[in-house]
Amino acid sequence: MANLHGCSNCPITGEEKCLLEETGKCPVEETAKLMGKKWIILILRELFAGKRRFNELLKSLDGISPGVLSGRLDEMEEKGIVNRKVYAEVPIRVEYSLTEKGEDLKNAVASLTEWWMKWR
Repeated sequence: MANLHGCSNCPITGEEKCLLEETGKCPVEETAKLMGKKWIILILRELFAGKRRFNELLKSLDGISPGVLSGRLDEMEEKGIVNRKVYAEVPIRVEYSLTEKGEDLKNAVASLTEWWMKWR
């Protein structure tokens, strides 16, 4: 029997039951909604190296505007991927780091990097 994608099994995992039928959401589509947004993977790349302040991220991501960076960081924080820590100092210091959920994306990004290296 075909699933909602028209396949007899999950096209990604090969399992008999499609996760779209089980959860009502396609994991690939849901992942692409966030990861496919411009700058998200590059922000992850910077945070895989460790904690960063806003201006450090801004300088390392050539071409990103402060508003877009702020929006992407807010989105990533809402999704539980990024921690935002505010220090009560003058001037205020804010550091961004990855949560466990964010760190868990490292292997996925590494796989994409390996794919690019193989096929570039």
